[in-house]
Amino acid sequence: MITHKFEDHDQWMEYRRGKITGSRLSDVVSTKETVKKIGFYELIAERIGIPGDGEDPMDRGHRLEEDAIERFTESTGKVVDNSLIVWESSDNSSMAVSPDGIIGETEAVEVKCLSSARHIEAFMGAGVPKDFKYQVLQYFIVNEKLETLYLCFYDPRLKVKDFFFKTIDRSHLAGEIEEIKKYEQDMLSEVDGIVDSMMKF
Repeated sequence: MITHKFEDHDQWMEYRRGKITGSRLSDVVSTKETVKKIGFYELIAERIGIPGDGEDPMDRGHRLEEDAIERFTESTGKVVDNSLIVWESSDNSSMAVSPDGIIGETEAVEVKCLSSARHIEAFMGAGVPKDFKYQVLQYFIVNEKLETLYLCFYDPRLKVKDFFFKTIDRSHLAGEIEEIKKYEQDMLSEVDGIVDSMMKF
């Protein structure tokens, strides 16, 4: 065993980056061999990125959204309209989505500026990350003309793979779109019924 002593807390913290420490082990060990826990991705992020600055994730996402869309345009040549808009379903005005960017009516862009670990997890995973499954489905539920959604991930703190996107086509989600749309409509109908009955009292 080698002992390292530090006089400065920041140096101590920096030395721990990218290492499995006692407090981190539970975030790394998985009883399912095929499933990696978030600690696995944190180790990678700490080795290829710079430390986070404690900025609120939502504020950070808003701040970086425009840069991410510019990176998407550079990568694809597609011109994106990132005006503040809301798409509302023609079937039910209570079903809506706010695209980060649109390319006509048939393509849209959704931007995610996550923690570095979550960014790498999304990069290494296949398909749509489970945290965003329903948000992705809502795009297609609300806009019947939407054919393609580009799910963009951007984290400029990373030295490599700071930007990438996943292309999601309607045809790959057809069954799920109809299933969740019906669930949503049934739930909203139930909500309307409860509100109506409560308003009578």
